[in-house]
Amino acid sequence: MFRAKSKRNWMSFPMMSLSRLWSAVDEQYCVVFDPLDGSSNIDCGVSIGTIFGIYLIKEDHEPTIEDVLQPGKNMLAAGYCMYGSSCTLVLSTGSGVNGFTLDPSLGEFILTHPDIKIPKKGKIYSVNEGNAKNWDDPTTKYVENCKYPRDGSSPKSLRYIGSMVADVHRTLLYGGIFLYPADKKSPNGKLRVLYEVFPMSFLMEQAGGQAFTGNQRALDLVPKKLHERSPIFLGSYEDVEEIKALYAAEE
Repeated sequence: MFRAKSKRNWMSFPMMSLSRLWSAVDEQYCVVFDPLDGSSNIDCGVSIGTIFGIYLIKEDHEPTIEDVLQPGKNMLAAGYCMYGSSCTLVLSTGSGVNGFTLDPSLGEFILTHPDIKIPKKGKIYSVNEGNAKNWDDPTTKYVENCKYPRDGSSPKSLRYIGSMVADVHRTLLYGGIFLYPADKKSPNGKLRVLYEVFPMSFLMEQAGGQAFTGNQRALDLVPKKLHERSPIFLGSYEDVEEIKALYAAEE
């Protein structure tokens, strides 16, 4: 039987404040998570999941909100668990990305996707085009070029599920880009920085891809509040380079 020696912070959507969780280890950590990403898709059987990130508490003191409001580059680990045709856990502790699949007969997760590397360039783009009329020029130009490439190459295929875990999982394995840009309705973006943008950006970089906000590297953001939002473009290195170039041309 373990004796609790330290406290952990944990914060999730849609909670509006921090809660405490006793742990059985000496170290102190902050855990941020979205317990059920894509929950609006439950009734139609679409894959959903849990997204999480872990930080080390800055100092030996009573945990506060400030311990959570750290840039994503300070994360120690991040991952997600996807619930669909299989139960898949994708995890990085800062040294690459590995994928595990639950074997119900054993009740254990088996390493099925070791050392995941995202392709340098992909054939798929993932975005909610229903918001297209409200996009800025760089996003509009990028998506237009995905459909009608100016260099005469084959167009990219659109795949959008509406569950970030499922869309990012496909992007991680097959390559391409996932976009959730700012628009006229949501000028600060829609996805939450701490428990959606940061963990997925951490995984993408660890797999050899990139994550960009439209202004900067996503993991360099310093959040000022728990449920802060941000635009995000993440995926294959070369695909994200293209959207970065379009934003740079606007400056």
